[in-house]
Amino acid sequence: MTATLQSIDPANGTVVGEVRPTPVGEIPAIVARAKAAQKAWAGHGLERRAQLLRSAGEALSARADEMGRLISQEMGKPLKEALGEARGCVASLAEEVDDIEAALADEVVEDKTVKSTMIFDALGVAACITPWNFPVLMPHQVVIPALLAGNAVIMKPSEKTPLSAQVWAECLLSVLEPDVLQVVHGDEEQGKALVAADVQLVAFVGSREAGGHIMREAAGSLKRLVLELGGKDALLVLEDADLEAAVTFASRNCFRNAGQVCVSTERIFVHQRLAERFEMSLAERAKAIRQGDPADEATEVGPMVDAAQKAHVNRLVQEAIAAGARCLAGGEAAPGNFVRPIVLADVTPQMSIMRQETFGPVACIMRVDSDDQAIELANDTPYGLGGAVFGEVEHATEVGRALDTAMVGINKGCGGADGVPWVGAKQSGYGYHSGKAGHRQFAQVRVISRSK
Repeated sequence: MTATLQSIDPANGTVVGEVRPTPVGEIPAIVARAKAAQKAWAGHGLERRAQLLRSAGEALSARADEMGRLISQEMGKPLKEALGEARGCVASLAEEVDDIEAALADEVVEDKTVKSTMIFDALGVAACITPWNFPVLMPHQVVIPALLAGNAVIMKPSEKTPLSAQVWAECLLSVLEPDVLQVVHGDEEQGKALVAADVQLVAFVGSREAGGHIMREAAGSLKRLVLELGGKDALLVLEDADLEAAVTFASRNCFRNAGQVCVSTERIFVHQRLAERFEMSLAERAKAIRQGDPADEATEVGPMVDAAQKAHVNRLVQEAIAAGARCLAGGEAAPGNFVRPIVLADVTPQMSIMRQETFGPVACIMRVDSDDQAIELANDTPYGLGGAVFGEVEHATEVGRALDTAMVGINKGCGGADGVPWVGAKQSGYGYHSGKAGHRQFAQVRVISRSK
């Protein structure tokens, strides 16, 4: 194991900073300390835990811009978006704590003869393993409900973005008792050790492959799981779609954060009547996107997170072109870890780029003759996270209902109203987070009943 874990700026290759990786041999002791601290933390009661976590808002606010700059430097997100991620977490903290507190409050259910009270208790120790593409938002969404439920938390941020996540954790640590929240740094070696340890819940956001490993390893001790996994989201552009609106959405959702978003649009099925105009318009938008230094306010798309991710994207693109796809935009060589936004037409369902999660700034367009064909092709994937359908509202809603993804947007992205969970279907998730139902995934439900 290296003495330090370096965080590298993907835009220029410079070292942003470093942290000490946690020796795997220390993890059992870390879990033991968490178990010892958890009893007192749970004993405070929900109201007191909520009060303490709200009080972290001051520390988070004071360091929000520092977190935003680190996010941008560590993973290449344009600075304005990185600052938005950090500031957004700060601005929403109090409301989120209120919502989680309400979701975890006792709930009474009665019938004619029995009065039952549903109580939401702690599970014990939660291991929260979070990704690099939203290194502050994702800990925010899984660690806070885990803590509010009365669990002690061991958080392992991605080895690619340890600094921004560490600052976020330090803000919470400033108001928490020792060992209620601990941070483990490292790569998959530390992650696997946490999953194998004596924890009661694993909350993970990351790849489908890693999620499968966690499920297998957790099965022996029946650990509770909250897994948000990958996606291969489809956009369906129906014959009666507003073409301009569909292109605007695609240009944003295919290329935002260099396509490194779990619900990025990776497959586009366009009705023949609109296809040529859609392809030309999206290609023009892609060519006009400003790519460069993430710190430049004019930059819209930054680099890939590292050379390995760039190589993965380029391999899928080149394989598709060799198999007959037309490259309408992008595809030229780019320096360092940059990949110019790419638009591919004439893709086929058999191409790897239509099967594997790309996680890069690539729009893949396939023409279709009917709604049924679009639905069949969109559903032909093991993934089922999000999707979007553009068309006349009632028509698009009917088509959207036929998709076997968990979240579908009609003439918009897949994100729902406040209070709904963020959830995946098929191999895009197991358990879910956010919203009343999602917050309760971090607790053990108990039912106390008595006769009336």
